[in-house]
Amino acid sequence: MLKEIRQDETGTHLDWELECVTSKMLNWFWCNMEKCDNLWHPNQHIGLTWMINPRDVGPIGSIHRAPQKWNDGKIITPYIRLDDVSKVPEHVRKVLKYDHAIVAVGFNLEGKEESYDPENTRKEAYRVHQWQSSEAGVIGMSSAIPLHPKGDQYEDSGMIWARHASEETGNWEVFLPQLYSMYRIIQDKSICPYYSFELEGTGLGAKYKYL
Repeated sequence: MLKEIRQDETGTHLDWELECVTSKMLNWFWCNMEKCDNLWHPNQHIGLTWMINPRDVGPIGSIHRAPQKWNDGKIITPYIRLDDVSKVPEHVRKVLKYDHAIVAVGFNLEGKEESYDPENTRKEAYRVHQWQSSEAGVIGMSSAIPLHPKGDQYEDSGMIWARHASEETGNWEVFLPQLYSMYRIIQDKSICPYYSFELEGTGLGAKYKYL
């Protein structure tokens, strides 16, 4: 359930709370996105493929291609890489306040495979999803943050993302408990990889506990 959308000098933020979703389920989700991308946003996601699979490299440094249509009708096909929270810019780390998080950077919004070059392609913006256990399930915050502290995250583009992301986070509550429960019988990590995104510390001092 979405609690609040707000904007500040850092970017655009969604505060949310989900019932019957656990931190472990969200850990699992970020390693198994290909199993549920269309459930995450049935009306706007158009399929997901791994370019660098977490089964091969772990979650940090994994890259997925994520075609999607936003509320303004624009279709984008970004490549999205999961980065180490301790190595992203300070203005991104400052928002880390919960005990689990992923930080993703998007690039090559047209998603052309012939121009796929993570090291030399212009990065567009950061996305941070963070969460921790609550009495009913989890509480969390999702953020859209410009590449640079005084970046080009205009108010309109931030709010367009917020509408898309608020529907994504709400859908976790709908499908994730059931999906996670069904896949629990599979112990083969090549089919269902699992990594914990638990953090030690917050803000500039945050780092992964197990990665």
